[in-house]
Amino acid sequence: MSSPYDDIIQMPHPTSTKHPRMSLSNRATQFSPFAALSGHSAALAETARLTDQEIELTEDLKAVLDQKQRILLEHIKEHPKVTVTWFQPDEKKDGGQYITTTGYLKRIDEFEKVLRLTNGIKIPLIHVVDIGSEELRDMTLVE
Repeated sequence: MSSPYDDIIQMPHPTSTKHPRMSLSNRATQFSPFAALSGHSAALAETARLTDQEIELTEDLKAVLDQKQRILLEHIKEHPKVTVTWFQPDEKKDGGQYITTTGYLKRIDEFEKVLRLTNGIKIPLIHVVDIGSEELRDMTLVE
């Protein structure tokens, strides 16, 4: 039986002098799977991430916070240690998270409307939910 390739079937495999042979591992990587939808898993994870909704403070709670700020202003030169619970809005989606930060109060900046701590943290007053400090332990609440 004769085939059209009988004349070349016994010849050696051609080898290029310019290009070296590809290693088996490099040949295998040509056929490895790839991420056709790059970023898809990150988008799914972002969608699944839960955020809290900011609560609206009552006028009574706002008055209590104002009173606490006034007391802290009286002790501002002592840099009192404060624990502030505040809402940090999420940059990517609606909502955010509640954070409790502890530090030493440097000043209450009424122009920028932030609490400045000595470690450089700025907490927006509009998002403050509660302030705790030793200076506030004897505070009588506004009725």
